[in-house]
Amino acid sequence: MTAMDTYVVRVWMPDRPGALGQVASRIGAVRGDVVGIDILERGAGRAIDELVVRLPDASLLGLLVAEIKAVDGVDVEDVRPASDALRDPRLDALETAATLVGAATGEELLASLVSHAQQDFAADWATMVDLAQVRLRASTGPAPSPAWLGAFLQGSRSSERVAAGETGPDDVAWAPLPSAGLHLVLGRSGRPLRARERRQVAALARIADARWAEVGMRAEVGGAAAAAPSP
Repeated sequence: MTAMDTYVVRVWMPDRPGALGQVASRIGAVRGDVVGIDILERGAGRAIDELVVRLPDASLLGLLVAEIKAVDGVDVEDVRPASDALRDPRLDALETAATLVGAATGEELLASLVSHAQQDFAADWATMVDLAQVRLRASTGPAPSPAWLGAFLQGSRSSERVAAGETGPDDVAWAPLPSAGLHLVLGRSGRPLRARERRQVAALARIADARWAEVGMRAEVGGAAAAAPSP
């Protein structure tokens, strides 16, 4: 079976017992096989799930979508080929955290953070913004200009709900690194960034910020030792 026979289907469904079973039954009716489930968001009686589905024939995709939509209260937000078949987002997050903890310098840490953030969230771009100097410290992908990002972050910080990730644009996620005085910002078009993903972005930023403080402290200790006079 080729990778193009495996799809990630993002669905909105009622947050009630049996709803997922009904969707799975419809998928089975077109000879599809659910091989992965990721819950992205829950609230107001609704759940947003991503289902990894294998089909014996790519020509069945349209029928698959129609069958899922036939379930009462269920909507299909997005369907995309699973380019990296059966990737586990939880394992990806752990591997990214391990990479950040292992960074030996501040610059290595920032480069690793933006690279893994873009990959883990299938983002179009990811960057580290220095608000004080209005510049990008590390970046990957076609990120907006430093001036735009600076204005965006300043505006976001003025709203408690936006800063907490409770509201704001669906295509951008961000989180501060207080020790570094930086912000991690990433963008993705076509597929909204959901609550679980935003929490994961914030968690990665906290890990990176803690490592930044450790790397800085180690550099200070090393510099002090080098400057100390010989006995």
